[in-house]
Parts: sequence; C-alpha cells; structure tokens
Amino acid sequence: MKLILTGATGVAGLSIYRAALADPAVTKVTLLLRRELPSWAVLPANAQEKTETIIHTDYASYPSELATRLAQHDACIWALGKASKGISEPDYTRLTYDYPMAFINAVKEVGAGTTRSKGEEFRMVYISGEMADPEQKSWQMWARVKGRAEKDLTTFAQTNTGFATHIIRPGYFFPSKEYPADRLNQRGSGADCVDRIMSPVYSTLLPSLYTPIDTLGKIAVELAKGRFKDITLVRNSTLRELGSQL
Repeated sequence: MKLILTGATGVAGLSIYRAALADPAVTKVTLLLRRELPSWAVLPANAQEKTETIIHTDYASYPSELATRLAQHDACIWALGKASKGISEPDYTRLTYDYPMAFINAVKEVGAGTTRSKGEEFRMVYISGEMADPEQKSWQMWARVKGRAEKDLTTFAQTNTGFATHIIRPGYFFPSKEYPADRLNQRGSGADCVDRIMSPVYSTLLPSLYTPIDTLGKIAVELAKGRFKDITLVRNSTLRELGSQL
C-alpha cells in the first residue's frame, strides 16, 4: 500500500509515520510537507528507502502534475493541524477545513477513485478531536470547524464512487516518552509542563479521555490499509478498544 501523510512533524503525525514505516504492508510513505523533516526526528532504519518527501507550500492548491502523482497512492492520513489557541477562526478554518477539502477534490479531479472497486477505495483518514461537532453548534470554535470537516469529508466519500473516509477523534495525547527529542521539539516549555502534570492524571484517573500516542499511530495506519473498513467514525473509546486488538 502506498500512503500519503501530512503533518508528519506534529505529535500525531510523527507517531503515524513511525507506525507506517514499521508496517510491512505499507510499501511507500509520501510525506507532504512545507519543509524537510527536521533532523531531530528519530526514525527506523528503513525510513530513507521507504519514504518520498514532497515539499509543497500551498495546501489550498495542487497543480495537475502533483495531483496526478498523489492520486496514484492508496490512502491519505491527514494529520496536519495545530491547537486553535491564538488563531482566528478564518485562519483555523483554512488550516483545518479548506486544506483537506482542497486535497481530496484535487485527487478526485485527476481520477483517484475512478478505477477503484468496492473495498479498494482511496481512503482518507482525518485526525479530528473528541468533542468535534458536525452540527457546528458548539461554543468551541475548533469543535465547529473540525466538525464541519468531518461532515463534508464523510459526505464526499458517500457521494463519490471510489472514496472512503474515516474520522478519528482522539482524546488527550502527548509526545512519546520513548523519544525524548519529540517532547523537546514538539512542545513549548508551557505545554511540556502541562503534559508532565496532566499525563499521569489522564492516563490513570481519566483513561477514557486519554489516547496512547502509539495506539493512535497504529490505528490510523490500519484504517488507511482498509482494516475496520466498516467504521467511519472512530471515537476515543473505540480507538482504545481497537488498539487492544492489535
């Protein structure tokens, strides 16, 4: 399986990337990035031979040649995103809603789904968040925007032959303790302090609201491969349950 991944420098994205590299069923990982993956990211030994990096600075637009290259893949995991704190709603909407919709429409226009039979669809796995609101009535801006993306990506797959959408709503997660450089580079000092305080609270006292980062990575890859194909919405409780099956 050939996989596209966005957001590979983020907490979720890097975990997904490592899971994809470790999975023998994934033959190629194409990273869609604004800049090269940073040198601090510790990766498996097979990363170079299994990875192609495409530097793309405008996620709202895909030239035909690039869209055609991307359409030759089997799935995309959309992990691009950031916390909404300090971001205006238009800017957050551009990042969280406009970009994935531009991508899926671009690969559709060059025929990504036209030759695919049922069960072999081009799969779009979208990393959302617990409490996202597809009805867009939440008082939280991020929940409305993520919910809109969930709704329209799901509708896209329902109305376009050859596509499937899976939504993952993780709970609270934080960088892997296995890779100290992740925490150092992916979190500011304030966020790191919060992580150190809250991680034992969530993992021990509120496990239903906590997502083990390795589980998130593995389940995202499994969905992209077509496992659990009948599950469109994976809430955090389901995510943890599926993780226990691996």
